[in-house]
Amino acid sequence: MKKVHPEFAFQSRELEGQIEGTLGDPPNRKNYDMMVQALVSEYADGHGLDDVNMMAFALVDRIRFTDPKALVREAADYEGSGDPSRVFAMANCDGADGNDEAGKAMYESICANHPELARQAIVTAFLYKNQQRWEDDDQSLDQLAKDDEGDDDELDETAADGDFTQLFDQDGGDRE
Repeated sequence: MKKVHPEFAFQSRELEGQIEGTLGDPPNRKNYDMMVQALVSEYADGHGLDDVNMMAFALVDRIRFTDPKALVREAADYEGSGDPSRVFAMANCDGADGNDEAGKAMYESICANHPELARQAIVTAFLYKNQQRWEDDDQSLDQLAKDDEGDDDELDETAADGDFTQLFDQDGGDRE
């Protein structure tokens, strides 16, 4: 298992939430398919939101990955320190039979018009579809408290301190 950049892990979890939210409970595949088709059309026309998750959402059902090992390595660097076309070559949206014209048009459009965002969306879609290939940092409360030494000052938030009580002292000072 390989660790991925925390932002990619976050984006992958967000994508999962968006997909589940769009499908609904009980799942409504018709609404989901209409949403995906609308996103694909928008991105294929060169429009669409400049949003990693929306772009990954449009890609996730159509994308096929040709170099999974390299995509896992790419997931270590969210900003991408090289040429994004390197990532574009690791996937495609041609369809299993090579006949997904809308998918091809969308993929070409996002790669040409939004290269950095497309790189991030491709890696996010990959991570979502291949959750067994990577691990996320444990952000649970138990893990976060693991190295906590418990030296936080405990304050009684209900008790008033001297400065506060002086505000209401009409004599303005010490009492005897």
